[in-house]
Amino acid sequence: MIIFLGDLLQYYLFVNFKTYEEASSQRALSLARLLSSFYTGEVEIIPVCQSLDIEGISREISLKIFAQHADPVDFGSNTGKIVPRALQKSGAFGTILNHAENKVSNEHIKNTIERCRGAGLKVMVCAESLQRAKEIAAFSPDFIAIEPPELIGGNISVSSAKPELISGSVEAIKKIDPKIIVITGAGIKTGQDVAAAIKLGTAGVFVASGIVLAQDKEYAIRTLLEGFPSGKDEGTMP
Repeated sequence: MIIFLGDLLQYYLFVNFKTYEEASSQRALSLARLLSSFYTGEVEIIPVCQSLDIEGISREISLKIFAQHADPVDFGSNTGKIVPRALQKSGAFGTILNHAENKVSNEHIKNTIERCRGAGLKVMVCAESLQRAKEIAAFSPDFIAIEPPELIGGNISVSSAKPELISGSVEAIKKIDPKIIVITGAGIKTGQDVAAAIKLGTAGVFVASGIVLAQDKEYAIRTLLEGFPSGKDEGTMP
């Protein structure tokens, strides 16, 4: 299955910086610059950064940056919360929600998606199971990342270990809302993992340690990008 946005075909490489020291502060900027150097327009490369680093990175590179979390609040008395409108003002293009390391309720997801829409932010929500993916699809986020928590940070990709979860999720999500773009996460390390994810019907991958903790980050990025189909039309973020 091929994902089309209008008449244009687009694939995505989301790179989660997490809170790794190797991707914090000045190192976050260095990694973002490296990712930007690989951007050709064929694959949308999206750094997923700590909130503290977004403004500095957004001033230096033109890639679309996602935050790692947001809360269903606006400016006001919300100590410790992450405000979607503040993320947008700092240069974020979108945010992820419900990562396996920061799980939230369906109510939080629904309300935060609404706040993000009001702020002009895109949203990718992580789903740990087929059932959760169906529940999240009812809220119509821009992206859903299929991400079994037991495979995160490991050496076996979800596209290899649980291909039926990927293909089944794509089918179920598209029945609920065909506009949602499905992404594969967890254990993605090689170009072969990327190619398998695309073959199963998703539009891209969500990686972290495969790039951030790689000894040779340039090689890791190049290897992953080689797994995407080539010779396609250039597209843009929906």
